[in-house]
Amino acid sequence: MLRRYELTDQEWEQVASLLPLEKTGKPGRPSTDNHTMLNGMVWIARSGAPWRDLPERYGPWNSVYSRFRKWIDDGILDNIFRVLSLEAELYELSLDATSCLPDA
Repeated sequence: MLRRYELTDQEWEQVASLLPLEKTGKPGRPSTDNHTMLNGMVWIARSGAPWRDLPERYGPWNSVYSRFRKWIDDGILDNIFRVLSLEAELYELSLDATSCLPDA
């Protein structure tokens, strides 16, 4: 079931191979799968909500945020953005050129 703000199956198929392996063989508690984590990140980006308001179905907000920061540092989210934007139609493009300047 596709929920609001989550990736479609087609979007997921386009980016799944760009994500790191889920099974690292490290001891400890198993991590949340990449699909769920990425949907949590997308939910935050599309909703504009603060991290602490992330729905519980994505896992603890700080775990999703930690993986978000790691994927940014590793360039993974940059690659995902590039792949998804290659096929974007111009009518789907939204730019905000708003600026707030203080009174002189």
